[in-house]
Amino acid sequence: MALRLYNTLTNQKELFEPIEPGKVGIYVCGPTVYKDSHIGHAVGPVIFDALKKYLVYKGYHVKLVVNITDVDDKIILESQRLGLSMRELAEQVSKGYFEALDKLGVDSIDVFPRATEHIGHIIELIQRLGENGAAYEVNGDVYFDISRCPNYGCLSNRKSEDQAEGTRQLAGGGKRNAGDFALWKAAKESEVGWDSPWGRGRPGWHIECSAMSMHYLGESFDIHGGGMDLVFPHHENEVAQSVTATGKPFAKYWLHNGLTRVRTKAAGGEWKNEKMSKSLGNIKPIRELLEEYPPQAIRFFLLSTHYRRPIDFSDDAIQSVLKGMTNIYRLLERLERLSGEDVYHSKGSVTTMEELARTETDKAFRNEIHSAHLHYLENLDDDFNTAGAIAVLYELCNSINRYIDQQRLETHPNKDQLTLALEGARTVAMLGQILGLLREPIGKTTGGDALAGQLMGLFIEMRAEARQNKNFALADAIRHKLKTLHIVLEDRPDGSTDWHKE
Repeated sequence: MALRLYNTLTNQKELFEPIEPGKVGIYVCGPTVYKDSHIGHAVGPVIFDALKKYLVYKGYHVKLVVNITDVDDKIILESQRLGLSMRELAEQVSKGYFEALDKLGVDSIDVFPRATEHIGHIIELIQRLGENGAAYEVNGDVYFDISRCPNYGCLSNRKSEDQAEGTRQLAGGGKRNAGDFALWKAAKESEVGWDSPWGRGRPGWHIECSAMSMHYLGESFDIHGGGMDLVFPHHENEVAQSVTATGKPFAKYWLHNGLTRVRTKAAGGEWKNEKMSKSLGNIKPIRELLEEYPPQAIRFFLLSTHYRRPIDFSDDAIQSVLKGMTNIYRLLERLERLSGEDVYHSKGSVTTMEELARTETDKAFRNEIHSAHLHYLENLDDDFNTAGAIAVLYELCNSINRYIDQQRLETHPNKDQLTLALEGARTVAMLGQILGLLREPIGKTTGGDALAGQLMGLFIEMRAEARQNKNFALADAIRHKLKTLHIVLEDRPDGSTDWHKE
């Protein structure tokens, strides 16, 4: 099945065909770095990192660019409040953002361009617009004349008059049209600025992304991504100024991810979902979440909703995903324990499964694995439905556990059947890894988890010794105390004991 993506520009799913066969360019709008990053800032990078991984899996050469807005009115105001320079604040916030993405497994982004590093490219693009008669100066401010773009509104289906409501406005006047937006802002004597043909100033928000995306990906490229809230005015203005400057199509496919909402309890006791925003005070920094939950759980959580739908964030929602994710890891650990073989770094072998499936039960199990594999990829080809794909992983894990139990492989291991189950587990890991999931055993991700494993080994040993000495009260007390800490002990038929977090 060929990949189809929902294109905001046409409001329909379209067959994905890159401009240059075999190569894909993706640009995603990143954060404005003036305050600590929250989970909403991680949504786009995780989604498009996973999309790139899938495109690479399908054989494409992909270049992924995510920008950093490091010059902006908000940054200037916040830096003044904190007594820092704009650069110091931007670097400080960017550092936390990069650290969070690294923990979340976002490792496929090729370039993180900063607006301040591309002032020359921005000025050149504004000059091109001036040569086309689409940019004009008013007292050191430069505006884009939207009347020079006949197709203005093609992305958002909004009228040019709406621009006045959504854009970041300048204090000055003199615009030709109410919807004209700033390309360059004159700087006051005490403000940050750069020299330009129009005097000292700084770039407008929209022109930054046009200049950076075209610099790294060309004047026409394949995919432009970002949050739904950026469709208008940001992305609409990008289209207008870019097409007007070059006379060429800008981005071929526009992909917009849903916004993050916070699930809270209202005064009357009912639950409600509200937009995550700093003004509502309902934002939790991503660094705090990463202290509370394994990074893999947050990545699972963000990919467990279709990218175009809102993500309803709550501790209960993450706990639910954590429980499901833990069940997958427990299956993979179960097969490594039973087989003594690596699960994470060896792909499932179709040939091996064909050779070993001799009985009707084995053949039915083999067919379940093949079917799940295809269904997983079909979900991803259908507008990158990661939620549907992850649901397939859960179902496949249930099938493998059921097969192990039905064939009594824990107590009566059959080599061929155990290998079939192992190949199924390897298929689970391989499919997860397409999206940057299940890349290694969860206990090997941090030093803290490794220490927890050692401590749990000690508790299990103490309990086993207590049972051997018929001190069942102590053995039960150890199990009960661990249960209060949401740690479950599971005694195996072979006499060993495993543990997992609830």
